[in-house]
Amino acid sequence: MNIHEYQAKQLLARHGVAVPAGDPCKTVDEARAVAERLFAAGHTLIVIKSQIHAGGRGKGTFTHGFQGGVKLAKSVDEAVNFAGNMLGKTLVTKQTGPEGRVVQTILIAAAEMIKKEFYLAVLLDRAASRPLIMASTEGGVDIEEVAAHTPEKIIRENVDPAVGLMPYQTRKIAAALGLKGDLFNQACKLIAAVYKTAWETDAALVEINPLCIVEGPGGKEAIVAVDAKIGLDDNALYRHTDIQAMRDLAEESPLEVEASKYALNYIKLDGNIACLVNGAGLAMSTMDIIKHFGGEPANFLDVGGGASKDQVAAAFRIILSDVAVKGILVNIFGGIMDCNVIATGIVEAVRETGLKLPLVVRLEGNNVAAGKKTLAESGLTIISGDSMSDAAQKVVKATRAA
Repeated sequence: MNIHEYQAKQLLARHGVAVPAGDPCKTVDEARAVAERLFAAGHTLIVIKSQIHAGGRGKGTFTHGFQGGVKLAKSVDEAVNFAGNMLGKTLVTKQTGPEGRVVQTILIAAAEMIKKEFYLAVLLDRAASRPLIMASTEGGVDIEEVAAHTPEKIIRENVDPAVGLMPYQTRKIAAALGLKGDLFNQACKLIAAVYKTAWETDAALVEINPLCIVEGPGGKEAIVAVDAKIGLDDNALYRHTDIQAMRDLAEESPLEVEASKYALNYIKLDGNIACLVNGAGLAMSTMDIIKHFGGEPANFLDVGGGASKDQVAAAFRIILSDVAVKGILVNIFGGIMDCNVIATGIVEAVRETGLKLPLVVRLEGNNVAAGKKTLAESGLTIISGDSMSDAAQKVVKATRAA
């Protein structure tokens, strides 16, 4: 699950990470109140940031012509004008696609004078099966670019989960970033707090880019998380009801939200051949073989290893809610899964929805004979695939013909 920047900063602040003063706003009146408070506190510059689950906000364009989803303001009136041009408006960035996202919330925060930018993240090192802290002196830049062009500037420190982050490791990272004196001590505390945030929230990723040395109103330098991103492990959310409440359904695909109600793993894609598969690996292979034979997959849909008839029926309803779908491929390998349960669910779903699109079904594995018999005796127009290759070719051909 992804959360907004302002929510990520709330979690970080809760665990002791320094973040710029500010608050989220959903109305222009709220924006005016926050701006007035920040300027009254002595800040001379504030930032207004659109809150959507997409990158490239600063370079984005609103559909009504306003440029930029991140703006700096030197006065309350300027901040209010920016807020009015963002709230309730559709922002298009390189990550949203042409349809864009409606901005329901903005973050208004102090924009201190930035003197130096760094990169800091905590993620899972799957090769080492341990948390990994990554840092770099090249803040404000995509870490992929740093890795590609100047990999020597990336600092990596694995953490033993049995003992946790040790003080010498935070000192090692702070020293590698070139920090000294009070900034060194601040950085050690902040790195420890960022790791604590990741560990205690079961985060898959905590990324601060940029992490900055800033000069506050009194001229004092401080280490502050100017921007933040947190991705959370869905499988651990049952332990964090407060974080579950941060979920913004408006930022998610309606079909993906509906699929989650039935414990289905669904991701909408741009093609016209829908896939219904059990197992993520088989689903990826199914999409690959559709592409191989000249088709375009319309979705990733994994019903899991033990789907029920109701889940299969729900999967069909979700698939058919996508108007781009012109054909369907069901590819099931029954290990734990009973092929006849799937077959029965398919028959019921086709009858319930009055399906007219080409449907190709390939079943293999546990109780496959009974499953094929159920399909054959249903009286429905269902094309049988003898193998993945055969099924993929048949669905591509049938979809083109349709």
